[in-house]
Amino acid sequence: MPPSTTTSRPRPRRGEGQWALGYREPLNKNEENKKNDDGLNVRQRIIDIYSKAGFDSIDPADLRGRFRWFGLYTQRAPGIDGGKTAVLEPEELDDRYFMLRIRIDGGQLTVAQLRAIAEISTAYGRDTADITDRQNVQLHWVRIEDVPAIWEKLEAVGLSTTEACGDTPRVILGCPLAGIAEDEVIDASPQIRRIYDEHIGSPLFSNLPRKFKTSVSGCSVHCVNHEINDVAFAGVVGPDGAPGYDLYVGGGLSTNPMFAQRLGAFIAPERVSEVWAGVCAIFRDYGYRRLRHRARIKFLIKDWGAERFREVLEQEYLGYRLPDGPEPVLDPGVRRDHVGVHRQRDGRYYVGFAPRVGRVSGTKLARIADIAEAHGSDRIRTTADQKLVVLDVEESRTEGITAALEAEDLQVRPSVFRRQTMACTGIEFCKLAIVETKARGASLIDELEKRLPDFPEPVSVNINGCPNSCARIQVADIGLKGQLVTDGDGRQVEGYQVHLGGAMGLNAAFGRKVRGLKTTADELPDYIERVLRRFLEKREEGEPFAVWAARADDADLK
Repeated sequence: MPPSTTTSRPRPRRGEGQWALGYREPLNKNEENKKNDDGLNVRQRIIDIYSKAGFDSIDPADLRGRFRWFGLYTQRAPGIDGGKTAVLEPEELDDRYFMLRIRIDGGQLTVAQLRAIAEISTAYGRDTADITDRQNVQLHWVRIEDVPAIWEKLEAVGLSTTEACGDTPRVILGCPLAGIAEDEVIDASPQIRRIYDEHIGSPLFSNLPRKFKTSVSGCSVHCVNHEINDVAFAGVVGPDGAPGYDLYVGGGLSTNPMFAQRLGAFIAPERVSEVWAGVCAIFRDYGYRRLRHRARIKFLIKDWGAERFREVLEQEYLGYRLPDGPEPVLDPGVRRDHVGVHRQRDGRYYVGFAPRVGRVSGTKLARIADIAEAHGSDRIRTTADQKLVVLDVEESRTEGITAALEAEDLQVRPSVFRRQTMACTGIEFCKLAIVETKARGASLIDELEKRLPDFPEPVSVNINGCPNSCARIQVADIGLKGQLVTDGDGRQVEGYQVHLGGAMGLNAAFGRKVRGLKTTADELPDYIERVLRRFLEKREEGEPFAVWAARADDADLK
């Protein structure tokens, strides 16, 4: 889909490396690496060379670059403290083991697929597994020698790691209740499958300026968070009364958070794949390739604006005008995580449950597969909130499956804090992290359940090990950005900068940062207890935490 030469174009900053403007020479090492060889080509080298010759045989350009095209990152070497994260060279941070990300488009798994992941975890990943807030499963301690066998096992059940990471179209988020929710606008499963089949793994889109995150969902509570995806199709009823999608572009968090901009175009279901390809191609051709920190599509649409982006999409890439359409209906009071026991449209029930901050294990995943199968289900779903859902349970078996899951510490009726706390991978495995997150999140849940056992409000606590916001800290009620802070004795210790009052939906806002508001890791439970008690004491009737935090005095937030 080459851009035409007839349409007038905006005049971007010179030297941003935009292909459509003739800037094809690489302007940084990442772009040079991609020009030298497509990341998709590394798969065969892994099979033929690296898995046979071992870790020391891996070309550094593959190890720290192209491996990501197949979901592989070297994990952090043990014993390196957070103060050295930004100081050491990459090879000094690298362990000889890998994190492996398995993409689960739409969050859709069968019992056989979940069992395959569980078996890979126990056989090749030291029984590790994390459910991410992108609906993936991440494993750790993977050896390069075992990767071909892992791929063979995944592909035998219809799963893959292709473009799970890298400057590529990553996993496509979808509502875990697609096709079964009583109140969904549209079942997006066919559109997700078509995008995957037609475009994932294609050389047309395997060299993007940066990662590209997609959501396609007809969920009435918007559980995949269309506001913060690079491209999002949110279910709406169109002008003619038929369901389709409203189109958003340019959402993302990290160090420069931006909400996606609505293009105002209605996308019929049969057009989703080609419109997705058009948006992705604009990013490929016009995206900024000079500076990595400005290479996401959000910077392009911020400079162009939604009207100009839509014009280029229609005139240069689609060749037709898109009809205008309505905005999605948002409800500020509905949780987006699908936890609990709820009726499906066919009269059966789904059962959503909460692991602790997404941390499970291969053994636990195998147990979930067994429990689902024993209660008549062959469908398990991952969510965008580090949760899991079992579909198609008969009403008479809901209490039995609830008891079986909760016996495994998988809470179907979790506390506010179990349900609303998320954490990224953290310093245990991540080379970008500065502080620990998973264990701290789990212990924080226990502590808050003891201190505030009857806390009534759905306040979210999101914990991130670095500034990159994998755990969505800017849109949490309480967002915690990992950094080193000074304790009362003048020592540098693990701690967090605090963001307060972030939200999505009708009251979308990024969390408020109060000057000097930080906490050490050890003081974190005390701080959160203190601010939550002040909230209960000083809020107006029915006022949510995010609204109160936006207006509260600084002193009440410290």
